[in-house]
Amino acid sequence: MEALSLNEFEQGRYLSPRSPIGLMSRVYKYVLPEVRECLHFWRQDAEGIPDPELRKQALASIETKQFHCEGGGIYAAGNLSMRHILIPLIVAYQTISDYLDNLCDRSTSLDPADFRLLHQSMLDAINPKAEPVNYYALRSEQNDGGYLHRLVRKCQEMTACLPGYAAAAAEIHDLAVLYTDLQVYKHIRPELREAALKEWWAVEGKRAPHLHWNEFAAATGSTLGVFMLFLASCDPRLSTSKAASIRAAYFPHLCGLHIMLDYLIDQDEDRAGGDLNFCNYYDNTDTMLNRIASIVEWARKDVQNLPETSMHRMVIEGLLALYLSDPKVSEQREVRSVSKRLMRRSPLTRLFFFVNSRWIRKHMY
Repeated sequence: MEALSLNEFEQGRYLSPRSPIGLMSRVYKYVLPEVRECLHFWRQDAEGIPDPELRKQALASIETKQFHCEGGGIYAAGNLSMRHILIPLIVAYQTISDYLDNLCDRSTSLDPADFRLLHQSMLDAINPKAEPVNYYALRSEQNDGGYLHRLVRKCQEMTACLPGYAAAAAEIHDLAVLYTDLQVYKHIRPELREAALKEWWAVEGKRAPHLHWNEFAAATGSTLGVFMLFLASCDPRLSTSKAASIRAAYFPHLCGLHIMLDYLIDQDEDRAGGDLNFCNYYDNTDTMLNRIASIVEWARKDVQNLPETSMHRMVIEGLLALYLSDPKVSEQREVRSVSKRLMRRSPLTRLFFFVNSRWIRKHMY
């Protein structure tokens, strides 16, 4: 597959959506159908996994976390002329993330070396020259019939088609390393998790000293910074300094908002499953609310200096709308209270995305 010429790229640049209506029209017409087509392909692939446990977790990750790929697919709306690369890339990378999260959350292993080897696949996926290895070597389940390798290869194939990828590769790798570290430390034996995460934060947290350890950890768990850099890599003129500024605009605040909202609505679910939840480390609900509200404001300031600022502001409002409209909110009294307070005096953009999020859940699932 050939990359677009400079002239073709220029013709696609102005297509970046400027308004919520423009963005959602692209989501309905292009993003959702094409993301679901990609997911259908990977679902069929996963059905052929020989090992029953690996097959179960691969299928469950697609069935229960489809909206992760759909949300990530929003970035393909930023350059429709490159969506034939961006959508398969985002879906494959997010599918690896969701599959491995399931494997680690419901793991038959508590070995950090096993978790790190599994997530080496995410580092290999963003390096077109990497040679996939046996990512299951340290666990009993082995035979996925090549499923994870095919996901990695698809990512490598697509990144190789992005004309500006070389300029963004180091920033993408940095975010992927942080993501891998988080997944290792948050899935080890429960009594060791908090200490391991705080020890890690003592080293890496200097990047954002104003964030609490749980907030920094949450920020490393988002793939949105990687997806934005995939979009930026469509530009053959992307420089390393521009890529660094994009990463800084997304990490840690916008990425942190993404995952803190995810944990906010999953509190009951994580409690039942014995999973770590970063919203449980605040002294009280008011503190949690105030910190999330602060992260929202920091994220808004961060994206002001990016080109196509309106799209990034829409991402922030869309995140709030998507998570706060989730049915899980109404089932949790404390979360419902926090949601109402965060939605109070919402701008029209957030309310627009809130209504659309509810409509999509009701009519498209």
